[in-house]
Formats: sequence, structure tokens, C-alpha cells
Amino acid sequence: MNKENQLKNQIIELTKEYSKLVHKNNNGWINKSNLSFIPGVTDIPYAGKVFSEEEVVAAVSSSLDFWLTLGSEGESMERELAYFLGVRKSILVNSGSSANLLALSSLTSPLIEEDRRLKWGDEVITCSAGFPTTVAPIFQNGCVPVFVDNDPITGNINTSYLEESFVQGKTKAVMIAHTLGNPFNILKVLEFCKKNNLWLIEDNCDALGSTYSIPKNHLNITFNKNISDINNTDSVTRYTGTWGDLSTQSFYPPHHLTMGEGGAVNFAGSMKLLRPLESMRDWGRDCWCPSGVDATCGKRFSWDLGELPIGYDHKYIYSHLGYNLKPLDIQAAIGRIQLKRLPLFIKQRKDNWLYLRSSLEDLDEFFDFSLPTHATKWTSNGFEWDDSGCKSDCSWFGFMLRVKKNAPFNSSDLARYLDSKKIGSRMLFGGNLLRQPALLQIKKDRPNSFRVIGDHKGSDELMNQAIFLGTYPGLTNDILNYEVDMIRKYCKKEI
Repeated sequence: MNKENQLKNQIIELTKEYSKLVHKNNNGWINKSNLSFIPGVTDIPYAGKVFSEEEVVAAVSSSLDFWLTLGSEGESMERELAYFLGVRKSILVNSGSSANLLALSSLTSPLIEEDRRLKWGDEVITCSAGFPTTVAPIFQNGCVPVFVDNDPITGNINTSYLEESFVQGKTKAVMIAHTLGNPFNILKVLEFCKKNNLWLIEDNCDALGSTYSIPKNHLNITFNKNISDINNTDSVTRYTGTWGDLSTQSFYPPHHLTMGEGGAVNFAGSMKLLRPLESMRDWGRDCWCPSGVDATCGKRFSWDLGELPIGYDHKYIYSHLGYNLKPLDIQAAIGRIQLKRLPLFIKQRKDNWLYLRSSLEDLDEFFDFSLPTHATKWTSNGFEWDDSGCKSDCSWFGFMLRVKKNAPFNSSDLARYLDSKKIGSRMLFGGNLLRQPALLQIKKDRPNSFRVIGDHKGSDELMNQAIFLGTYPGLTNDILNYEVDMIRKYCKKEI
């Protein structure tokens, strides 16, 4: 073994030892215990990164190699993520918000057929309650968001408004999220998009690992044969993020896996979108060579494009207006370790949600509880389902509590109390985005820049009455018991 390898091995071994000592409190997810938790003293975040020394070693090892931009680790991460989901391709970016921006922006590319390409003033259907960067790319590309109300029970788009929101010749796409890991009504949205030849972008940032099932004999859906099914039953069961044309992921620390910062765009539909999306991620350049590689096309100085001189360096020819939205290879190295843990993380999120649901069942006089899409009722024996034949299996991002209007407290009161007990919670992101200062200013400056369908009472209910607790794998049994105990004492006025 040469001197370089000896030194690297020594550094790696010391890194393992250091991480085990310094980050020992991050290992509670392994055996659901955390001896250092002190009720009322230890902060309980609503979400956070969970890892072991393996992720730290991966980061240090990659940094020692010092290939700083996206490289071999990134290529492997993209390939492994696509394999997990069963999609055709995954492309890494530097955040989930960037993923949303690129997914929507790629639909404006001149490489897309004219009748489907998004142009200035075209409309994109979305919903009003959620995270702002699901909606921001629509504005940023000069398109018109059409806001549809949310169903407060599932947190997702109320699909009964879809037909009303559609305008022939103007509506080109639907871009919506799976709220808190709960799949939206994919059957209804797919039927609507296929009937009207619309693009579908799934914001899957909060739902990695959630699945959705549709009966195979459903007459209104032609299933994409390029996507891998999870089982061979009478239903087509696939992960969320694999039903639309494109989907997006976030790998920010609160999410299902983390690269620190980071995200991805998944290609479940036409691969024609790959070239414009990669171009826009990489400064808008026409060249498709990865960093550090020249002349993949074999004619770097032979292109004749635009009004440039013939033979202009292809690495500096731009077919789109783009950005630089790549992550670092170091981040991808971390993400690859996290991806191996994902099945366990998903299971723990489901288990934590069910634990909270069963433990708080007797507080239904104070709270309305969420249901997975297509579920009609929850019992201790499981969910009861509607007659559509569809089912959702949620990789929950959070546990939502909607405080009833007749409760002796409101959601803000509850959030303040939980905060005083060191229990982290969050509102449903931006609530009804139509009430946010940014949207009010846009409406004032440009009154016709978006459309609103309906009264949005569902979104207002989510804004005014809902908070959510964490379900992430770092929540140990002691933490969950403490949360339940504090909520019960507050509701029963035992404080």
C-alpha cells in the first residue's frame, strides 16, 4: 500500500472514531433509543438529519479526492435514485426548489413541439395551500398560475375544481405537490391531464417512498410501460414521482434523505425533456459534456448554430437561458449512503405516524385528523377505503393536527405551548399562499398575473387551524411518548 492510501485509511478510521463520539445523539434512529433525551430540556425538532459515521466518512473521503463539482459520485447517485424509484432517469440539482424551477422551465424549451410548449401567458394549474416554490416557477417563467382549493382532510388539491380551472388553448400543465407525503388523487389528475393533453409535474419533495395504487382494469388510464411496478397484483402500484411527466425531490435535511442541500428531477415520461432540462441546469449551454470532459459529440468546433460563426466552441453555445444548479460530488457521496437507508427511513416514518394517530385517538373532540387519499375512515385495524379501488400508502413527512373551531384553543396557541415544551412543530408551510404578502403584491402590481378558482375555504382552514408534528426517524420512543403526554395534558387542561 502506498503512502497516500495509508494516510487516507488513517484519516477514515479517525473520522469514524470522531463521528461516533461527536454525533452519537444522531444514532437514535438505529434502535429507537436515545439515552441523552431529557424531557422539557432537550429540543425536539419537527424534522432533521439522521445519519451514522458512514455518511461522515463518505463526505470526508470524497473531499480528500477533491473533485468538487458533480462527478462520479453524482453519476452513481443519479443512477441509484432512478433505480429505486423505477424511473428512466434522475438528474441531481442543488435543491428541491431548483428542481421545481428546472422542471417547469424545461417545458418552455423550443425543443418541445409547438402546441405543447409553455409560452408567456399560458396557464398552469396548481393549488393554493403549500410551499411557495411549487408555485414560484410558474410566475418566473411568465406563465399564469391557476389556483385551485385544497381538501383539508388530505391536504391535497381538491380535484372537483379541475374542470372549472381548464381553459382550452391556454392551460398547458398541472404542477402540484403530494402534501406531507400524502399522494394527491393521482387517478383523477391523470385522467384530467391525459384527456386534455397536459403536462404533469409531481412535486414529490415531501413524499419520497409513498406509493399509489390504481386497478389495472381502469379504462381511462394508459399506464406508462417504462415505469417499474412495485407488485404484480390486480392493481398498478408505483411510487409517487413516477406517474407524471416529471417529478422533483428535495434532499434538504428535514426530508426523507439528505445531501445537506440538494434535490433531483425524475423523468417518468418522455426523455425529450432531458436535453432542455440538463441544458438549463448547466448554464443553458447546448453542449452536453460533463464537467472536465470535452468533445463528447466529436465535433466541438464544427457546429453551425444561431448566428454564431461556424465552428464556434460548442462549450460556449447556449440554446437556453439557464442557471448553474448542480450540487457538489461530496453531497452526492452522502446521498448515496442515505439512499441505502431509505427503506428503513420510510418504515420508521410510517410507524411514527401510526403511533401518534393511535395515541391521540381519544382527543378527537379537539382535533380533526388527516386521512390518506381515498381513505374514508381510520380504525385501530387500519384504514377503510372508498370504492375507487385506489389506495395510498404514505411515507409521511409530518403528522398534521387540525384544531377544531369549537376547541378551547387555536393552532397558534397549541404551537406556542409545544414550543415552550421544546417540541417543534410547523404550520402547513405557507398556508393559503393567496394570503401571503408576495402574492398580494403581485396581484396589486399585475392583477391578471394569476387566476383563482372558488373561495378557497379548504386552504384557509389549513392555514388557520393546522399544524404538523414530525415523523422523521430521529424521533425515539421516549420522544414520541413525551409529545403525546404534553399534548394530552394541554387539551385536558392538566398543566
